[in-house]
Amino acid sequence: MDSTVGSAPPLSEGHESRIRGVERPATLADVTDQASDRRQEALIQAGLILASELSLPAVLQKIVALAAQVADARYGALGVLASTGEEIHDFITVGVTEEERRAIGDLPTGGGILGALIKDPKPLRLRRIADDPRSVGFPPSHPPMTSFLGVPVRVRDRVYGNLYLTEKRGADEFTEEDQRAVITLASQAGVAIENARLWQDNRRLAVLEDRERIAKDLHDGVVQSLFAVGMALQAGQDLVGDPSAVRDRLQESVGRIDDVIRDLRNYIFGLGPAGTADRELDRALNDLADEFRRGSDVAIRVEVDPEAASVAAAYAADLIQVAREAISNAVRHGKPQTLSVELTRDGDEVVLEVEDDGQGFDPDVPTAGGRGLTSLRERAEAMGGRLEVSSSAGEGTAVRARVPA
Repeated sequence: MDSTVGSAPPLSEGHESRIRGVERPATLADVTDQASDRRQEALIQAGLILASELSLPAVLQKIVALAAQVADARYGALGVLASTGEEIHDFITVGVTEEERRAIGDLPTGGGILGALIKDPKPLRLRRIADDPRSVGFPPSHPPMTSFLGVPVRVRDRVYGNLYLTEKRGADEFTEEDQRAVITLASQAGVAIENARLWQDNRRLAVLEDRERIAKDLHDGVVQSLFAVGMALQAGQDLVGDPSAVRDRLQESVGRIDDVIRDLRNYIFGLGPAGTADRELDRALNDLADEFRRGSDVAIRVEVDPEAASVAAAYAADLIQVAREAISNAVRHGKPQTLSVELTRDGDEVVLEVEDDGQGFDPDVPTAGGRGLTSLRERAEAMGGRLEVSSSAGEGTAVRARVPA
């Protein structure tokens, strides 16, 4: 039969990719482009993943896993070099089970092909490892490995280690594109390793500094205060015949111990002794007012009772947040001309009051966004206190957080 009988006419322009609504089959070029796009997406995701991790062991493990994924390798490893840069100090793997690792025995130190990258830190791609004259074979119980791709990982100006990938899936060898992708990943890995090491160093330094600070503060403040309380109680032995004097001495000592407990808490949180903490709370509220003054035309007045600041030192962070939210609500919603922030002592309570002369509102009527009152109430209750709100249309608003002294 003539093959031209009944055949369709040539495709017109604009219809070469469709026949009666059916998509044309994907070509090899399409598949290659899609694979390239997926690889680029994988590299972008890899960069994000590495940038979000600050634990060095976790970073190293993720580098190996991502490299194997990007190059589509069955096995992957990162050989971390010792400080001398001449042998492998640590060896992180993927694709090899714990049972297989135990059967293999000791970790490699940097001989054979692995050592080739240590001596000459340049990308290395092999179709068959065994064909390279530098290969020394594998130990007993080692999984068979044929194709190979190795890339150095640099941290600043030195080689931190090498990425080793073997057994390309679905092909006899790794491609140039695989190599380029792993080189890109190795660059990202170098930055991630440096970030993780700096983070660890900073944490270690912070811990040491905190230990020194707390030790000094405890010695100069808390220990001396407790010593003074002990001396006062010891001297109280001479007052045994006067119950009233003994009671006064005990009450005084209990009060001083309360001061020591407050100082101890402040030392731990880095606020310093009570006097310093008081100044910190006062300064923080004034700094907060300055912050809002710069962003609005509202005249803001701050008044802090030193005694209130002293007994409220433990709540400093939460009180500052209450003030911040209350001022923000007033400036955004009340449109006031003046606003005052006061911290005072009222019996057994400390009162933080933020009052404005704005347009006010009805606290009993729900408003869009809730004016942040729910958050303020929750924070006040978390301190063991309560929130009071006084307001009416055209009369301004007063928000008071009352917490135990």
